Amino acid sequence: MKLKRIHHIAVICSDYQKSKDFYVRVLGLTPAREVYREERESYKLDLEIDGHYQIELFSFPDPPPRPSYPEAAGLRHLAFEVDDIAEAVEVLQNQDVTVETIRVDPLTNKKFTFFSDPDGLPIELYEK
Repeated sequence: MKLKRIHHIAVICSDYQKSKDFYVRVLGLTPAREVYREERESYKLDLEIDGHYQIELFSFPDPPPRPSYPEAAGLRHLAFEVDDIAEAVEVLQNQDVTVETIRVDPLTNKKFTFFSDPDGLPIELYEK
């Protein structure tokens, strides 16, 4: 087996319209396809970043909350690469998103920070 790249990441949200607004308007991802699956009472929205990687945003009736603190086993966070982290943080803060202080990774000397989506999913910005 030879893996080539990550194809997509699936995110389940508790409030579809709120999360759709966050990922599209606030983060600037591009909707590629949206469907409502009546048999599951679920929306599925495929989101693109610069025409590449996809995030699949799902809604399901009454999903259980995701434990964040203490951190649970499993996928820890979603990370996006940016050219200018200070500029990206300013854009988020101008849209009332709470962002942690920018830090420097001691191993790579690259700047990074975290914020959360509407359901508390940790999202990282990492300056290339």
